[in-house]
Amino acid sequence: MRLKVLQPDKVFLDTQVVKVIAEGANGHFCLEPRHVDFVSALVPGILTYVEEKGKTWYLAVDEGILVKCGMEVLVSTYKAILGEELVSLQARVEAEILKLDEGEQAARRTLARLEAGILRQYGGIKELF
Repeated sequence: MRLKVLQPDKVFLDTQVVKVIAEGANGHFCLEPRHVDFVSALVPGILTYVEEKGKTWYLAVDEGILVKCGMEVLVSTYKAILGEELVSLQARVEAEILKLDEGEQAARRTLARLEAGILRQYGGIKELF
């Protein structure tokens, strides 16, 4: 099967696989080449796949959609992080979450400054009347 992982701005992964294991809203499932076509909403978690040579890879994914159609498995997600081992993948995911938290804090500070500026301008307009 061909596994393609798509993000909004790029094709994150495009590889040949013999098995895909993922988690949907109703639980974990496994897809192999002769399985029926399938669609599932993914929950944030680990998607595991096995290459044709037998190597297992782990892919941390944000929520998304998985579609198996024939010999192609398409995954669409906002974020994905690839790793060979779960331990190293966990560390990378935690670092990414911390980075997002810092970004969110910066966005909130910027929004607070914008709101304060609007209130100051509103106060100046109110004094004119």
